[in-house]
Amino acid sequence: MAYTRAASLPALLRQRILVIDGAMGTMIQQRRLTEADFRGTRLADHPTDLKGNNDLLVLTRPDVVEAIHDEYLAAGADIIETNTFGATRIAQDDYGLGHLAREMNEAAARLARQACDRVATPTHPRFVAGALGPTPRTASISPDVNDPGARNVSFDVLRDAYREQAEGLLAGGCDLFLVETIFDTLNAKAALFALDELMEDTGERLPVVISGTVTDASGRILSGQTVGAFWHSVRHARPLAVGLNCALGAALMRPYIEELAKVADDTFVSCYPNAGLPNPMSDTGFDETPEVTGSLIEDFARSGFLNIAGGCCGTTPAHIAEIARRVSAYRPRSPHDPLFAPLLQAA
Repeated sequence: MAYTRAASLPALLRQRILVIDGAMGTMIQQRRLTEADFRGTRLADHPTDLKGNNDLLVLTRPDVVEAIHDEYLAAGADIIETNTFGATRIAQDDYGLGHLAREMNEAAARLARQACDRVATPTHPRFVAGALGPTPRTASISPDVNDPGARNVSFDVLRDAYREQAEGLLAGGCDLFLVETIFDTLNAKAALFALDELMEDTGERLPVVISGTVTDASGRILSGQTVGAFWHSVRHARPLAVGLNCALGAALMRPYIEELAKVADDTFVSCYPNAGLPNPMSDTGFDETPEVTGSLIEDFARSGFLNIAGGCCGTTPAHIAEIARRVSAYRPRSPHDPLFAPLLQAA
């Protein structure tokens, strides 16, 4: 059972900094797949262009996705994210594929599970994080500048979409849920509500990691919250870890991950930034080499900010290998609030 594997996570996070994988999209782009790759034989006659729908590849080119998982595991990743960043019915409806959302999530989790199980050992377990990304619609920001009260999605629609996604991820064998790249806390709350409902209904209680996205130098997520306010808005979910990812490179993210490490004293902290700023002249589309990203993340570890480290857009297995090598020399951050005791005791 997934719960049996995941039960060891709190203890491991107290022993060492765990490493999560890097960018899936970057690695897919490097393979220069064609429209035919995304369609496969199953969707050869689909009326909408599908190239760029990376989540679909778990059905049409599962070999590509599994090979990328294998590369990140070989680089030292302890946690592999499922290729489901946009695999909600809401996002897939843009391609006319909403009816495949649940199937995508289950297939993605199975691919990641197989990859992890091939290399996991009793002394080095590997974990599958069922990734629930943001949707193209936001519950708290108007899509119409002339009508601040307008919305293009409701909380209930978001909850239902996340519930369907989570059901597929659970059936496919994920060990934990990762609600990531949060730009709207209300969207995230819909996801957390759906996860809680699912785990209450199934009786299988998996850890949850929550990761927000600070979009610019204002230090706020897109819906307006500071890092501290964001944490206090989601701490009721009692996540295994809370963190930041995407939008910024590690250098720009440093003050915000430091703040989060200070205020989130009853949980673990994760961080997986981009490989610096976008750079179209780079092979990965971003400007940081593995050595640069690794040294910046090492500073976070040395400063006592981290329990989970990895990479987002622009990072590759080389980046993850460098991060894994560098953070291995440092002790993980230690949560100390009494509220954290139940998680630690469960380990």
